Amino acid sequence: MNIKFFGATGEVTGSCYLIQVNHKNILLECGMLQGSKNHERHNSDPFPFDVAQLDAVIVSHAHLDHTGRLPMLIKEGYHGKIYTHNATADLCEIMLVDSGYIHEKEARWENKKRERKGLALIEPLYTTEEATRTLQYFQGLNYDKELEICSGVKLTLRDAGHIVGSAIVELMLTENGESKKIVFSGDLGHKNAPILRDPFQVKHADLVIMESTYGDRLHRSWQDTWQEMGEIIAHAKSSKGNILIPAFTVGRTQELLYEFIQHFEEWQLGDWQIFLDSPMGIKATKVYAKHSEVYDEKAVDVEKNHKGIFDLPNLHMSETTEYSMKINQINSGAIIIAGSGMCTGGRIKHHFKHNIWRKNAHVIIVGFQARGTLGRSLVDGTENINLWGEKVQVNAKVHTIGGFSAHADQQGLLDWYQGFENKPPVVLVHGEEEAMSVLAEKLKHQCQANVVQASYKQNIII
Repeated sequence: MNIKFFGATGEVTGSCYLIQVNHKNILLECGMLQGSKNHERHNSDPFPFDVAQLDAVIVSHAHLDHTGRLPMLIKEGYHGKIYTHNATADLCEIMLVDSGYIHEKEARWENKKRERKGLALIEPLYTTEEATRTLQYFQGLNYDKELEICSGVKLTLRDAGHIVGSAIVELMLTENGESKKIVFSGDLGHKNAPILRDPFQVKHADLVIMESTYGDRLHRSWQDTWQEMGEIIAHAKSSKGNILIPAFTVGRTQELLYEFIQHFEEWQLGDWQIFLDSPMGIKATKVYAKHSEVYDEKAVDVEKNHKGIFDLPNLHMSETTEYSMKINQINSGAIIIAGSGMCTGGRIKHHFKHNIWRKNAHVIIVGFQARGTLGRSLVDGTENINLWGEKVQVNAKVHTIGGFSAHADQQGLLDWYQGFENKPPVVLVHGEEEAMSVLAEKLKHQCQANVVQASYKQNIII
């Protein structure tokens, strides 16, 4: 038995691990590299293993850094099953097809430039059709149900609390009469986050593969986060402007809508028009609404007392371009939630064009903003932004609320590991080197854990 690490080693994207047991090859995650253009070009590299030899594929959740190369796997000839939670299968139907559309669009733009220069044309990483074809190979599962996916490999998914359908992956591996239990954390959720349950606590493992995204920091409390949100909304109301919220379409958007219901009276939200201006965000919200079986107790109660956990009386779902353009005719009293979460594209940029130069407008940043993104420049206090070649002055008040995260922080990761009763060895993945190193030291000294920081192509005997 062994596991090879082909992604998310010293970085947070491109998750990909190959487990070999009993002459079977199990691929765990098939994620896309995200970040700089130089980084992303490696998505077209050949897989570092023989696709024809794969017996099964497992993905922990729908984010593209865990699923984004699945269509390429199918293109290369894999026609076996892709095991995941039912809600993840539903989200992948949205996210992989959208990813294919983006790759096609980027290839068209690049080829226009190449044609003018007389250069060879390029093919998209994969198309919407290829992404759609991938969906037929998904087999959706429920939490806590053991399934033998091939000889010597039993799979159980546990709730990770990260996004809807996210899973901790338990694998019971048997070879030559010996059995070992491998537990892969996937992306662990932020404790007490809205809607979803806290991550399931596994009690025993022979090896733990654990994410380390925020291994070097602590999150602000949820109470302080919601208090600040309420104060910003009250201030914006007094200044009679619009509120713009760039939000990730899966997870963050749904958390906001849910909390708007919780604080509807307190924040006097009935005085606003609320818009979800994101076709993909609307589809993802429908998936969240469909899978109430994964809600925490509070969300279950909210669903019973309302028509649904997102059923705001003044919420307008904006799917069409025409509807989105009409929103920009509103100068006051609108709360607009739109993608993209880092302001790198999508409809939020159009709303910036019509609002960000207004002194009574407000921008609320509710997610991580990577270096080099428009969102990061706003967080850093830029006075001007460039929108489609036009310089636009930033007069709006920009608020950054730091308590939002779909990932466990350092203490959450330590608490989850300490829930194991036998202190199993740990392999850290899915974290930048500094965060990973800090968490490794904490695990060694506070938990007396045997810790390895995974490196690319490292092979660990189980």
